[in-house]
Amino acid sequence: MNAHALCLCRRSDERTSMSETEAVSPSRTRELMRCIWACAGALLAATAFADDGKLDALLPSLQRGGYVIVLRHGATDPQYQDVYPLNYDDMTKQRQLSEQGKEIARQMGSAVDSLGIPIGKVYTSRLNRAMETGRLVAGKDVIWKVELNDSSMGSASAMTDSSVTGNLRSAAALRQLVNTRPEFHTNTLIVTHKTNIQDAFGKMWADIKEGESLVFKPDGSGSLIPVARVQASDWIGLAHSR
Repeated sequence: MNAHALCLCRRSDERTSMSETEAVSPSRTRELMRCIWACAGALLAATAFADDGKLDALLPSLQRGGYVIVLRHGATDPQYQDVYPLNYDDMTKQRQLSEQGKEIARQMGSAVDSLGIPIGKVYTSRLNRAMETGRLVAGKDVIWKVELNDSSMGSASAMTDSSVTGNLRSAAALRQLVNTRPEFHTNTLIVTHKTNIQDAFGKMWADIKEGESLVFKPDGSGSLIPVARVQASDWIGLAHSR
């Protein structure tokens, strides 16, 4: 749990208990509710964080398949920016992977391969940084979907269809893919963008880094809680330790 959120809740509780007869004001009620939601979100995120150091223990299951890996595209070069309206054929007018981003994606792909983790279908957004990340990690052709395009506010009308509708459609598309069981003895890889991940799974994932992934186990229940949150360096480090 986020220590700051816990501290805030404790202080709020202390102030509330100072006088049991004192009426709880609406502002204090709102403060307590904010604390409750903050703690709940931090606790949910901690569920995945708790598995970060246990990728080794998860490996045998990943080798058998049945998981969905949602990956934010690799590190990008700040000198390139998306230019709207977007021209998919003009790579100079899209944000691109940096050389470091490409190299880390290659290393992650080599790690996944050497660890014996079978990758089946690979879905990406239509943006080149996502498609390139998918190809470098999986070593195969990708299936692009416009619904996985960057749905960030302010550019959503150019990237999807409309700001609100586009975000909702993108979130629903990503959740549907995550809830779809992979083909037998494979894991599905989905490469998308930070805002899409946040829209689909909650604001607690707004800090997901470039090259970072969430691992899900679709079981038919519709659960959208990841079983692990994994940095690119974790995949690479595990492969090097073997």
